[in-house]
Amino acid sequence: MFDIVSVGHLCIDSIILPNRLKPYIILGGSVTYVSFSARRLGASVSIISKVGEDFPEAYLWWLGQEGIDLSRVTKIKDKKTTRFELKYDEGLANRSLRLISKAAPITMEDLLNPLEAKFIHLAPITNEIQYEVAEKLRKNAEVLSLDPQGLIRAFDENGQVTIKALADKRILEIVNIYKSSQDEIEAVTGEADLKSAIKAVHDFGVETIIVTLGMKGAVLSVDGAIYNVPAYTSDKIIDPTGAGDAFMGGFLAEYIRGEDSLWCACVGSAAASTVIEGVGPTSYGDKAEIYRRANALYGKEIKQ
Repeated sequence: MFDIVSVGHLCIDSIILPNRLKPYIILGGSVTYVSFSARRLGASVSIISKVGEDFPEAYLWWLGQEGIDLSRVTKIKDKKTTRFELKYDEGLANRSLRLISKAAPITMEDLLNPLEAKFIHLAPITNEIQYEVAEKLRKNAEVLSLDPQGLIRAFDENGQVTIKALADKRILEIVNIYKSSQDEIEAVTGEADLKSAIKAVHDFGVETIIVTLGMKGAVLSVDGAIYNVPAYTSDKIIDPTGAGDAFMGGFLAEYIRGEDSLWCACVGSAAASTVIEGVGPTSYGDKAEIYRRANALYGKEIKQ
């Protein structure tokens, strides 16, 4: 039994940072960042994903070297891997996102092998997980968590990404933990006010809600209380890609151990602060450094 199984597309990212002419071509996908982050904190991790024959073997080696189980990653012959182009503005606060290619969806046939996990984290990036798959996975886990970003993305003819409403809200009824950005929770619920949006998600039965706010930190809502979780101020910010996913990996790795949700969120914030110090998933602090940063944050939260 794995501690955390992350489900969603591994992908190849072209990251365009300001003042650099050429993009960085690098391993991407929410499942990558969640898994790397959780592994650094000692969780046993597996990934369920599909890639094309263009997915580099070096990326699989990299994931394997981190101790991530890839037995349920399927490479499809004559198909392409999901690829995104991410272009950041001068201040790294905003980005445009363009889909270049899309891998095959994850289907019920991909779940035929027996699977048990303490936590399963759904991390779609191109609508590759449908409700029926999520429902099946729910039966194999003690806890199901969701990042809905890939379920609310729309793509125009050029692949440019915009946010749309969540088409099938049934998935919220089977989720224990929800995590998204503020823009995304507004799209999911139709509520522009953050507290109203959080309440709307709780009304589906979701117990724990995390809303990431970039450099402003995150909001945690659990047990009838809302907390402001500060961001750890990093000495350098190179690339913010995957920060929210690293947050979730850190959060889940601690939550599995029975730690209180506020501490888990501080660990998540600390983990996010390490990944932004490098390009893509190349910079993760060791366990001691993540805990050091988390301890610096713990107690600083403001209960709303």
